Amino acid sequence: MTAFAVFSSASGLFGSAGQGNYAAANAYLDAVATRRRAAGLPATSLAWGLWEQTSGMTAHLGAADQARMSRGGVLPIGPAEGMRLLDAALDTGEALLVPIKLDLRALRADAAAGRPVQHLLRGLVRTGRQPVRATAGDGTGGLTRRLAGLAPAEQENLLLDLVRGHVATVLGHAGAEHVGPETAFKDAGFDSLTSVELRNRLRETTGLKLAATVVFDYPNPLALARHLHAELGTTNDALSLVHEKIEDIDSLIAGLLSDESKKADIVLRLQGLVAKCNGAVEETEGSAVAEQLESASADEVLDFINDELGIV
Repeated sequence: MTAFAVFSSASGLFGSAGQGNYAAANAYLDAVATRRRAAGLPATSLAWGLWEQTSGMTAHLGAADQARMSRGGVLPIGPAEGMRLLDAALDTGEALLVPIKLDLRALRADAAAGRPVQHLLRGLVRTGRQPVRATAGDGTGGLTRRLAGLAPAEQENLLLDLVRGHVATVLGHAGAEHVGPETAFKDAGFDSLTSVELRNRLRETTGLKLAATVVFDYPNPLALARHLHAELGTTNDALSLVHEKIEDIDSLIAGLLSDESKKADIVLRLQGLVAKCNGAVEETEGSAVAEQLESASADEVLDFINDELGIV
């Protein structure tokens, strides 16, 4: 025997969301070829990328599947290209080769935008210094602020628009308006792969720990938006809004207190706020506090705020 070639898939190396069994089976083929080579026997495993020509395994792929792969930087291989790659692979003497067509420009754009790049591709795409990813709590900050001042119905509408926008991206639609709020995900064309991608996108946007089955548990955009609404626990009551703003102030002034001139301005503003808060209590108590604040030093005022409000 002069040649022993098997066709596997790049999913065995890169992984494939929702197809762990398929990736594992292909990785096994790659291992068989490697073992044969180590034993001095001919063997080459070709872990192919996507082919342009449809086959029994790819005939089901629709526009959404193609769009998903393109977003991952994978382009389809034409029949003539594939045959040239096969001939070249059999002449290398390597146990494992990955004939795959990559859109390096798209991958570099992803890297420049701070999006993650597959570890196996970092030798081809210069990632530079990757920005620190936000934690779950920080990642929802913008979304939480957008929701905080809205009535419950408006919050639900905002989350529904968010879900529909991500659905449109995953399915390759031109915009969220093409996604019906009550159209079942299964009727819209979702499968295990696209369901996992939608879950991942929503998890990154909201910071919530969403189950891989969330698309099946909440079967349309409206139901899913309502689930996100409940999980986020957003509210528009005044006390919650005040606490949120105080937390913002706390984070903003932390880096300014070392500057004495800025510190004095901050203290004056905080004195006014504390005095206004104390105006709601009995007049005699308020007067006593105001007198203490007026005669207090900047450090004493900050200590008072720390003791009373816990924001410094």
